[in-house]
Formats: sequence, C-alpha cells, structure tokens
Amino acid sequence: MSTADNSILGLKMPTDPRWVDLASISLEEILTDHAFCEQKAATQCISLIQRYPEKADLVNALSPIVTEEWGHFRMVWAEMKKRGFELGRQRKDDYVNLLLQHEPKGIPPEDKLLHKLMICALIEARSCERFRLLSENLEEEELRKFYYKFMVSEAGHYRLFIELAEQYYSVGQVRSAWQQWLKIEEKVLSLLEPRGDRMH
Repeated sequence: MSTADNSILGLKMPTDPRWVDLASISLEEILTDHAFCEQKAATQCISLIQRYPEKADLVNALSPIVTEEWGHFRMVWAEMKKRGFELGRQRKDDYVNLLLQHEPKGIPPEDKLLHKLMICALIEARSCERFRLLSENLEEEELRKFYYKFMVSEAGHYRLFIELAEQYYSVGQVRSAWQQWLKIEEKVLSLLEPRGDRMH
C-alpha cells in the first residue's frame, strides 16, 4: 500500500481526478507553485521555532526540516531551469488561507500550538497525496520518479507533526483535534475547483 494512501493519511476526500490531468498540461505553473510551497513550508517551521523557542524537542525536530524544505525548493528550481522554465510570481494559496480561517480564536496560548501542528500535518498529508498522484500519472518517467521522492518525504513530515503534537498533548487531544481538522479540510476542498496551476 502506498505511503500516500488516503486510508493511511486519514484524508476524508480524495483529490478530484481532474486535477492531475490539469497539472500535467501546466507543468511550468505547477512547478512554480510547488517551489513556493516548499519555501512556505520552510518559513512555517522557522515561525514555529521563533514562537516556541522554549520547546527544545520542537526546535530539535524542526531545525533540520527547515534545511530539508529549502533543499526541496532548490530541487524544484533546478528542475525548472533544466526545462527552461521561469520561476514566476508567488501565488495566493486559497487552500491554506481557508484552513487558517478555521484556526480557533480566543483559546489559551498553550493550546494554540496543537492547532498549528495539526494544520502543518494536514498540509503535508495533502501534499503527499498530490505528489503520489503525480508520481503515478505523469507521462514522463523522470518526473514520476521526481515526485515519488517528494511523496515519501511529505509522508515523513506529516507523521513528524503528529508525533510532535503527541509530545505536548495527550493522545486523546491530538486524535480529537486531528479529526476536527480533517472535517474542516473536507469542507475547504468542497469549496475549491481543481486547478492545474496549484499544488493545493
């Protein structure tokens, strides 16, 4: 079974099958968006380290992820240059922005980290699922292998964020919050049309 199988990731809604077809004919656009997603992932880890410097386990776990995510950006950029593509401008990520709108307000500061880790895990899980689709359905073998590597990496990151949450909160709290966020993500996806120029 694939490491990006929805039953393993827990995702409640599979990606619309039209997405991978649209992405395959918009390679420059999807690679540009992917490059910026990797930048944002590195930035998000830096933000968590800056916000919670007293949590040594979090700092230790996320420091190498910052380096890895930036390395992923460089890999995508190298692939783009090889193909004669330009990076283009960063685009608004409606998927992530809609998720962030559901971040609880007015909760104790010590509970905010749980939801931030759940959002990070969710984004990594969905990215993993999308990379699996690209690795299985793109016509070009080299690109299929390229995206298989990203799929495996994102699966590891998804698990890391869940495990970090379980270090600071009870298993029951984490499971409850994760199920809550899976339902939110299902609702968010139902609002978005599949776009071949976006990873999410």
